[in-house]
Amino acid sequence: MTKKAFNKIADGLTEAIAIARGEAKPAHLSVPSDNPPPLKRRGIVPTTPSMSLVDLANPTRFLGFSQRLLPFTWAVALGLLAVGLYMAFFTAPADYQQGDTVRIMFIHVPSAWLSMGCYGLMAIASLGTLVWRHPLADVTAKSAAPLGAAFTFLTLVTGSLWGKPMWGTWWVWDARLTSELVLLLMYLGLIALWQAMDDQGRAARVAAVLTLVGTINLPIIKFSVDWWNTLHQPASVLRLDGPTIDISMLIPLFVMAGAFTLMFAALLMMSMRNEILRRRVRTMELTAAGLGA
Repeated sequence: MTKKAFNKIADGLTEAIAIARGEAKPAHLSVPSDNPPPLKRRGIVPTTPSMSLVDLANPTRFLGFSQRLLPFTWAVALGLLAVGLYMAFFTAPADYQQGDTVRIMFIHVPSAWLSMGCYGLMAIASLGTLVWRHPLADVTAKSAAPLGAAFTFLTLVTGSLWGKPMWGTWWVWDARLTSELVLLLMYLGLIALWQAMDDQGRAARVAAVLTLVGTINLPIIKFSVDWWNTLHQPASVLRLDGPTIDISMLIPLFVMAGAFTLMFAALLMMSMRNEILRRRVRTMELTAAGLGA
């Protein structure tokens, strides 16, 4: 690599980091102060429209928006988590049959919801990749996969801890447990696919197709307790006739679900920011390699 190519990479990295921190604008968006736009010279000051979801399709704008939103998201998430844990362990009563073991529910249920919700988000992002060619669609799906795998793993672990005293065993090949395990394997397979393929565009398309095919597992997870005879209890919160859980347990459960959801959103934004910057660095390296060849 020549000295000129190396300097080009260094300058590009410095600019990308400055843009991510909000300390600079891309060159094509900057307007020299001594050469105002034509409307301003005529005394007409154009209004600045509020940022919409379409605007966030621009990776640079997403970097700036997420940087401003992340501190607030983390603050609210950690606040809700502290309140939820206090209510779960000190305010919510013990179950008359399960005793204090039921408190595992306040970790297990939000994790289970997010394990499926994250895959649903990846399916929507996959449509964005295949149909609309959204610039951030593949970034969203790729960044969400490890988080979904983590929540699915947490669901299986807490479910085993809860099942041992209730069922007398750590694991059974129950329809709900098995379909949740399949979801974890799907997450791991998609992560391995992204890591194995060098062609970023081709990997995005293949992963999007496989993600959409895998959505068939989501209704199986949800309705497995209704379609088959399983050890897992049926739905007790998301029901057409209303929850069957007492309000003293339902409120802490919703607080914990809100905390987990906001933590997922914060972690997803951080992961997406890293992926955007990683791809920019990769592009600059390839460009510099082509100049130095």
